[in-house]
Amino acid sequence: MNGPAAVSAPDLSRLPADLVQEYLAFPRRNEFLPVAVENGNVLVWLRTAKARPLADFLAWKAGLKIRTELVSSEVFFPALEQALTLWEEDNPAEEDAGNDELEASGQELLGWSHEDAPIVRLVNRMLHQAVSQGASDIHFEGRENGFQVRFRVDGQLRMERRLDLAVQSTVLARIKVMGQMDVAESRAPQDGRFQVRVGRKDVDVRVSTMPTLNGEKAVLRILDRSKNILPLSDLGLEPEAVAAITRMITAPHGIILVTGPTGSGKTTTLYAALKELIRDSRNIMTVEDPVEYHLPGVNQVQVNRAAGVTFATAIRGFLRQDPDIILVGEIRDQETAGTAVQASLTGHLVLATLHTNDAPTAVTRLLEMGVEPFLLASSLHLVIGQRLVRLNCPLCSAPVNGGDLESACTPKFFEAAEVNANGANGNPLSSTRLRGSGCDACRQSGYRGRQGVFELMPVDEALRSLIVQKASVEQLRQRLRAQGFQTMHDHGSRLVAAGKTTQEELLRVTSL
Repeated sequence: MNGPAAVSAPDLSRLPADLVQEYLAFPRRNEFLPVAVENGNVLVWLRTAKARPLADFLAWKAGLKIRTELVSSEVFFPALEQALTLWEEDNPAEEDAGNDELEASGQELLGWSHEDAPIVRLVNRMLHQAVSQGASDIHFEGRENGFQVRFRVDGQLRMERRLDLAVQSTVLARIKVMGQMDVAESRAPQDGRFQVRVGRKDVDVRVSTMPTLNGEKAVLRILDRSKNILPLSDLGLEPEAVAAITRMITAPHGIILVTGPTGSGKTTTLYAALKELIRDSRNIMTVEDPVEYHLPGVNQVQVNRAAGVTFATAIRGFLRQDPDIILVGEIRDQETAGTAVQASLTGHLVLATLHTNDAPTAVTRLLEMGVEPFLLASSLHLVIGQRLVRLNCPLCSAPVNGGDLESACTPKFFEAAEVNANGANGNPLSSTRLRGSGCDACRQSGYRGRQGVFELMPVDEALRSLIVQKASVEQLRQRLRAQGFQTMHDHGSRLVAAGKTTQEELLRVTSL
C-alpha cells in the first residue's frame, strides 16, 4: 500500500456503474473511496490503513485488481462528498434509500397522493445534496423564468438546480408540511422547524417562508447536530489569542462580546468558549434565538416572544436561578444591553454577541443603545471581532505570483485597504501565494472550507478612561494602534502569507 502522497482531483464520473453500485451498498463508505479504474485495476483512496480490508472486498466483488493510496482527510473528505453527490444523483435506488432515511425520522406523507411523490423525493434529494456538500442554507425561490434552488456553501450562494415554475407551490407546500406550518397561509411570513436523518447525520432544519412578487420563497437553515463543538484552539485563533481568551473567560464577572455580521461564526466562538467553562460546580444558563446546538451540562432557553420570553426577561429570570455564567445569543436593543450590564455588575460572567463591523465599534454601539459610559467601562472586559474567510482548495491550489493576484482587484480597492506587495501595516509577506484554480471537489470556486480571522480588544484602564469620556471610534482606534493592536486584516494577511487563502478573499470580508 502506498503512503500519503500528493494527489490530483479524480474524475469520478468515469467509474463503471457496477462498481459504483457495489460501493454505494457498503455501510462504511466514509473510510475508503474508489477513484479510478484502468486496465482491470481499481485505485482506492483510504482514509486510514484499517480500511484496506473493505477496499479489498470491494475489488473482489467487482472482479478487479486493487491498488490503494493513503490520503489525508483534507483530500479524502472533499472527494467523498463530491462522489456521493454525483453517484447518488445518478442512482435512483440510492435516492429512494435517502428518501426512506428522511421519512424514517417521523416526517409524514398524510395528504400526499401518489402523484405528489416526485415532489417529496425532490425536496428530500435537495436536503441530502445540501448536507453532503456542507451547505448551511437552501434557498427555494421563484424567478420570472422559473423556480430555482441555491445552496450557500462556505458563505457563498451558488445555483444548484433550475425547475419549472409550475412546481413552486407544491414544493413550498411540502416544506410547510415538514416544518409543521400553515399550508394554506401564503400571504404572511412563517417560521418552522423539523428534524431529519440524512445518512448517519442528525440534522435540524429551520424553515422560513416569505411572500415575494414571484411567489413564496423558502430558506432552510441546516444545523448538523452530528458536528462537535470545536475547542477554541481549532477555530483559527493564534496561540496568543487562545491564551488571552482562556484567561479572560475565567474571570468571575464582566462582559465578553463577540462581534461581526450575520454568518461570521460568532455563536460558534461563544460555544467554544462555553465548552471550556462547563463544570459540575458551575450553573451556566443561555438564552438564544434559536437554540442552534444542544450543550450538555448547560441550561439553554429558547426565546419565545409569544410567551413573553425575550432576551431581557430571560436574563432577569436567570438572576433568580443562582447562575455563574450567562450567555446572551444577541444584544439587539437597549433593554437587553442594560440587563446584561447589570448582570455582569452583580457578580456574573456574561458572554454575548453584538452586530458591529469590528471590535472598537462595539463600544460606541452600546453607548448608542443607552448604556451609561461608567457602567460600560466597569463591566466590559474583552471584545472579539471576527469574520470567516474561505480557504484555498487543497486539491487544486497552486503557486501564483503577487502581481497575478493583485490584477484580480482594482488598484483603488487595494489602496483603500492599504494592502500592497509588502503586506498589511508594512509587514513583509512572501512573494509567492497560493490560489485554487478550480476543480470538481470545490465546484470550480478554488476554495474549500472556511476559517476565522480575529481581532482581540482587551479593555484596560486607558480604554476605560476613553469609554467614560464617550470617545469616538477613531479615538479608540488611535489608542489601540499605539498599543500594537492587531486587526482582523493583520491576522488574515498572515494566512495569505501561509498560502491558506488569497488576498481577494481577505479583502472581500475585511474591507469596510
